[in-house]
Amino acid sequence: MELTKEKRQELLKLPTGNIADNNNSLPHQGVMDSGIKPLDPTCKMIGRAYTVQCYPGDNLALHEAIYAANPGDVLVLDCGKYTEGGHFGDVMATACLVRGIAGVVIDGSCRDAEDIKALKLPVFVRALNPAGTVKDSLGKLGAPVSVGGITVHTGDIVFGDCDGVVIIPKDVEDQVFAKALEKFDKEITIVQELKAGKTTLEIMGFDKKIAAKHNNA
Repeated sequence: MELTKEKRQELLKLPTGNIADNNNSLPHQGVMDSGIKPLDPTCKMIGRAYTVQCYPGDNLALHEAIYAANPGDVLVLDCGKYTEGGHFGDVMATACLVRGIAGVVIDGSCRDAEDIKALKLPVFVRALNPAGTVKDSLGKLGAPVSVGGITVHTGDIVFGDCDGVVIIPKDVEDQVFAKALEKFDKEITIVQELKAGKTTLEIMGFDKKIAAKHNNA
């Protein structure tokens, strides 16, 4: 699937929940653990992963990755869950925007949160910490990483919103998004039926399920 501007706009209307519900090829439906949260809950993000394994407390590899990734990619940074230093800040966020990076996911910590939010770059991170980091160690660029408890490969789709981050493997992305879009349209119909006076019990058939369980109790 080519992530054109039009395709990104179509898919970004989806909530992460619709995608997760139809993404069973990874553990936990590809959803990163709840410690990975957006700096700005109003930002949404989609792009192909460019993975980086970094030395904890060292952000030299992050600087390299900004220019190794393609415009439209999402940097997925395995910092070993290290949260005692700000691996990423407003200067790097500005560099990402200039480069055309679509977002950043950090299994570690960052700083300059308010400045990054003002820039409107989607950044998902485990923690905030204003302490500095060193710039001494090379990382592994493009290799599989474990971020937020999910194995991520370069080229996978990374989707994020206020609820968290979902990883969609490249080999199933078309099926996952087709089903997610179908679910999205179905839920619009459900909402219309609710406003017309129906209940979730009758729309989803839960009334019959509940009655059967009561009868068997």
